[in-house]
Amino acid sequence: MELDPADHHVALEFAFLAFETSRQREARLVFDRIRASPNAAARASAEQAFQNVDRPLAEGIAHWQQALDRDSKNFSAHEELARLAEQRNDWALAARHYEAAWQIKPGERRLLVDLGRAWKETGRAEESIAALLAASRGAEPRPAEAAGSLLPARYPFVYEFRAAVALDPPNVELRRELAYLLLEMGEKPQAETEFKQIAKDAPDDLLSAAQNAFLLLQRGDKAAAQPILGRVLARVGEADEELADRVRAVLHLPKALRRRDEEPRRDAAVEARELAEKSYKAGYMKDALKYLTIVHENDPLDYNVMLKLGFAHNVLKDDRKAMDWFKLARYSPDPSIAGEAQRAYRTLEPPYQRFRTTTWMLPFYSSRWNSAFSYGQVKTEIKVPGVLRPYVSMRFVDDARGSVRAPYPQYLSETAFILGAGVATPVYRGLMAWGEAGAAISYLRREDQLSRALPDYRGGVSFSRARGHLLGAEKPGMFWENHEDAVFASRFANSLLLYTQNTIDYTRGTVQAYWNLNLTGDVMRQYGANFAETGPGIRFRWASLPPALSISIDVVGGVHTVNTDNPRRPNFFDIRAGLWYAFTR
Repeated sequence: MELDPADHHVALEFAFLAFETSRQREARLVFDRIRASPNAAARASAEQAFQNVDRPLAEGIAHWQQALDRDSKNFSAHEELARLAEQRNDWALAARHYEAAWQIKPGERRLLVDLGRAWKETGRAEESIAALLAASRGAEPRPAEAAGSLLPARYPFVYEFRAAVALDPPNVELRRELAYLLLEMGEKPQAETEFKQIAKDAPDDLLSAAQNAFLLLQRGDKAAAQPILGRVLARVGEADEELADRVRAVLHLPKALRRRDEEPRRDAAVEARELAEKSYKAGYMKDALKYLTIVHENDPLDYNVMLKLGFAHNVLKDDRKAMDWFKLARYSPDPSIAGEAQRAYRTLEPPYQRFRTTTWMLPFYSSRWNSAFSYGQVKTEIKVPGVLRPYVSMRFVDDARGSVRAPYPQYLSETAFILGAGVATPVYRGLMAWGEAGAAISYLRREDQLSRALPDYRGGVSFSRARGHLLGAEKPGMFWENHEDAVFASRFANSLLLYTQNTIDYTRGTVQAYWNLNLTGDVMRQYGANFAETGPGIRFRWASLPPALSISIDVVGGVHTVNTDNPRRPNFFDIRAGLWYAFTR
């Protein structure tokens, strides 16, 4: 039916099957759609079937409305009327009566799931999240599981917790989680208020009572804290030995003696955490994800678990969910966790940004030309639907000498700012294509140019591959890198330039030694664009430098493969020293 919505025969079959399997709402919607079909036979069948489904629903709604006219506090009437209205796709009516049923019996948390679903369908998104959040933190497992599947794939905000508490005030689990969230955020007075309310609503919640006492002690109210801790210690017994020891430590009492051979109790949360750790370390990410989710549900403020959930989703190629977890883990009070989450988030963020700006710079000195050169680019890419991504860019190319005085001036670089707009394909397995149009504006008055501003059209195909140990890797090892480019440039007599650059490296910490093998050519066979070069190089950085900055020194010997009109020798020697820096925002 989804593949061919115009096939009314298939749609009718689906609707009849939906009706027979108690999916009346879906059946009614499909019959209703086919009633407007231009096909007379399908229209007639759909009309009769629609009435057969809709009439009992309408009659049932009328019946229960009459019952409510006699007794507006009839819980069963509100619930049945809401379910019939939902099947009839009247979400506003369903939401009204689910809400009325909840107000009559606020302990029936399954109604919160229905109410959240109805509010979502009527556009009341914030209220829907509040209802589902309250149901998901309740003690009843089935409503909690159903509500959890409908909630957004992120951790709720404080205002959402407050709205859920307002909807379901006796929900101790919900209020406790809000209190601990406020505590993590440093909102101790607000957290204390929530713990006090829990103490009133659930006197047997010893953990919350103890936490309330700890907060009282932190603000110096020892007189109010000690009686609470005394009551907790008297009642906790062996039910929670860890809590009992914490209370004894605060009251300056000795810890309880235990038999040395006593086996520590294990609960589901502890086992889930251990299984999560083992699966994560072993690389079984599907299992790790399952157990980490259980651990997070039991301890929603464990930022290390959030970080690992992010990495697990990343390994399983679900980067959007990974980014959600990294975003949460960035707020960890532990700087190492927060920093690692921030780096991971920034690494994954660029492909999903609407605007992405990349900047790179490559200044270096060349002994062959006895000059310093600078290359750089600022490029802003716009993410739009489709295969091609538009961008605007500004390149900068210059050198310190400007030109070499030979029989005629020979310029060593373009000495220009190049402004352009173009499109590029996303990178697929190292391959991408691009094309742009713009203008090159020279900052020098050149003898080989009639104007400082010239049109500039460029395009090309690029392919890159890399394997092995990158600079800064924890373990030493080999590294291999290959770049292939074909570039059309209108300003160079509409020539097509071809490059292949290859390095074989050995990396040890922040130092990388390598061997260069580079070939350059062009279709017009100009001597300056046809040469091969090879030689050793070293690349290094130190810890105080930004992560994307590195310094390199290359010593290469080369030979021109075309020497027509070459005023110099065919062989050359060059020492190049420079640095590379790039970043993306």
